[in-house]
Amino acid sequence: MLKPLTAAISSVLLLSTFAGTSYAQDADPAATPSSDKAAVDLDNVVVTGTRSPKAVDKIPGAITLVSKAELARSLVLTEDATAVLARTVPGYAESSQAMSNTGENLRGRVALRLFDGVPQGSPLREGTRNGTFTDMGIVGRIEVINGPSASEGIGAAGGIINYLSAAPTKEGNEFTITSRYTTQFKDDSAGWKLGATFARKAGNFDMIAAASFLDRGITYDGNGRRIGMNTSGSLADTEARNVFIKAGYNFGEDGVQRIEGSISHFNIEGKANYVQVLGCRPDEAALCGATRTNTSERGSIFGSKAAINDFKQYQLSYIHSDFFGGTLTINGYKADQEMRYLPENTIDKQDPLIAPMDTIYDQSEIVTNKKGLRTSWARPSLFSVSGLELRVGLDLVKDTAQQRLALTNRLWVPPMEYTSKAPWAQLSWDIGPVTLSGGLRREDGELHVDSYTTTWYRDRRHVDGGTLEYQETLKNLGAVWRINEAWSVFGSYGEGFTLANVGIPLRNIQCSNDPGDTQPDGCPNDPRIGVGDLLDLNAIVVKNTEFGFNWRGERGALSASHYDSKSDYGQSLAIDPATNDFVLLRAPVRIKGYELSGDWRFNEDWRFSAVYSHTRGKTSFWAADAAGRYPAGGTNKPMGVLDINPDKFAWTLTWNFLPHADMSLGATTLFSRNLSGSDVRAFDGQRFSFKESTHGYTLFDLGMNFETERYGKFSLGIENLFDKQYILSWSQPPGGFQNYWAGRGRTVSLTHTFKF
Repeated sequence: MLKPLTAAISSVLLLSTFAGTSYAQDADPAATPSSDKAAVDLDNVVVTGTRSPKAVDKIPGAITLVSKAELARSLVLTEDATAVLARTVPGYAESSQAMSNTGENLRGRVALRLFDGVPQGSPLREGTRNGTFTDMGIVGRIEVINGPSASEGIGAAGGIINYLSAAPTKEGNEFTITSRYTTQFKDDSAGWKLGATFARKAGNFDMIAAASFLDRGITYDGNGRRIGMNTSGSLADTEARNVFIKAGYNFGEDGVQRIEGSISHFNIEGKANYVQVLGCRPDEAALCGATRTNTSERGSIFGSKAAINDFKQYQLSYIHSDFFGGTLTINGYKADQEMRYLPENTIDKQDPLIAPMDTIYDQSEIVTNKKGLRTSWARPSLFSVSGLELRVGLDLVKDTAQQRLALTNRLWVPPMEYTSKAPWAQLSWDIGPVTLSGGLRREDGELHVDSYTTTWYRDRRHVDGGTLEYQETLKNLGAVWRINEAWSVFGSYGEGFTLANVGIPLRNIQCSNDPGDTQPDGCPNDPRIGVGDLLDLNAIVVKNTEFGFNWRGERGALSASHYDSKSDYGQSLAIDPATNDFVLLRAPVRIKGYELSGDWRFNEDWRFSAVYSHTRGKTSFWAADAAGRYPAGGTNKPMGVLDINPDKFAWTLTWNFLPHADMSLGATTLFSRNLSGSDVRAFDGQRFSFKESTHGYTLFDLGMNFETERYGKFSLGIENLFDKQYILSWSQPPGGFQNYWAGRGRTVSLTHTFKF
């Protein structure tokens, strides 16, 4: 277990040091030494994901700020929305390389993704599509706040990933035209992008408007074999359109008030040129022949609809920076999202009253709608005490979701509506070099589920609807001690609240007398059941403790943190061998880990950065019995790759070889891992066991930029530089043929950016 860590630390020592998790650099890689020094002045860097701006050096936790320069380096390589997080955020899992972000989590838990503060997706029916919601070219930076947050509402049990849109930076008008060509030099692998951005800043008014179109071809692995279409959503063979408009106006005496509105519409749609051909896992070779990964063949399924990811977002904000001595922020938003998946003819999609068995292809479709109001008021120097700050607010939200089988118009997950009102308060006090903080959030919500009948595969069982109430008081405490200009240490305790992916247990209800058999008679011998009888609808409350340190000097920085995250009634994922779909396991969960992150600038031309993460999680082999006959088991079952990422080590070496040119070589290593565990249930003597092995891999990437005064900037990116063949980690464990995918082979991208 120590070998990966030893290797990582040895590599770091060879290059002298690491950088802090909270290190952020918005400057260009070719920045001068003076601008580099300003970049590590963390007192001047604020995090808005905490609801109101807060200096990074005063937040008792691990923060990662992905700057515009780091985003640009990632976009040279790929347009994948989550790839930059996998490379720069220690606790973020391996990128799925798909429209679906299955297996992508933060420190083993689902994070709350925000776009300009607006939640993406819905915890009522997590469709693993909330990582692809906008064109990354419009994103100015990303703030990642690790651990649960009591200043956020439902969904923030694992942390916050806040994507912040770009803003005009200079007076006057500025146009940016971006064109891109991508290829793997194989049939139909070419893709292209064209985007335009207009920015205007004139006195108290500013605006930014952007539109883009991105066409992606099919993808190939390192062996030159087409990669299979991901049934949860592929990026390959798609077209994406994005429109974004944001405008703001400062008014009042000295411009202390501001009103700002934005509209975002993102749509990615499959071109339906290919169908998936299932592969054969090594453990299934006796059934299906030679080992082979999923692939794609030209063709389409008659009557099917395009797979889509459609996100519409509208918001309006008002800020008053001198409201009773503090800053008042009011933000109202509306977000509508539709996710449609590829057609499948799995057993759970069949119904003999519609068509003969194994002949029905159907497509899952999730529709969510969200309305909310987020408010905050931050008052520094409370009671005229220097350094004492109070932040209070009230959040209101109405979240609805349902899931249907689109081709046959069948209800799969009934309409659900979650409403919540949540007051919160945070108090912090700077006492010289020490910052103490603490806060409360009162989550008061209701979940209403309509009555419904399950599908044929789930025995057409009637389920009575109802309303469930959730009340929880969430606490957080923390302290930061800035020992001197270079060193600081922190410790914190925080709680977070979310609902489990409740759509999964709702759609999986069936007869209790013989769950393994199909009895489409409505279960007449079973007692009536309602949503109030389901323990799986209980909330998840996460309790997280963390401590760590940060060091920052003139040339670099180093940070490390250790965390311990517990939930008495958590969630983990498994795959149903009959349907090849996910099932939700509700049992105690404990996740522990540590992270290192760092940066070193040898001189103004050479810079090295790296991150390392180690995470392990355990849950129970069985949940508490609904009839009360036995409690949940002990936390003896290791959590596999669907929930916990293998150890990761990623580094980047950047060389500014000319005043307006740079080159970056990077590598990401996911280490091999072997997990095993067993337990015996005393109640009935049943034995349980778990074993999982994943094989690691290392991928190299190369990026180059050359900027001219007259012709714009030219960029070359090579992803998977050495064309390595590998299987994605989360796709390696047994669990049916449907998710046996290889990763992308070598991909070359040429980008031209022209500003005027």
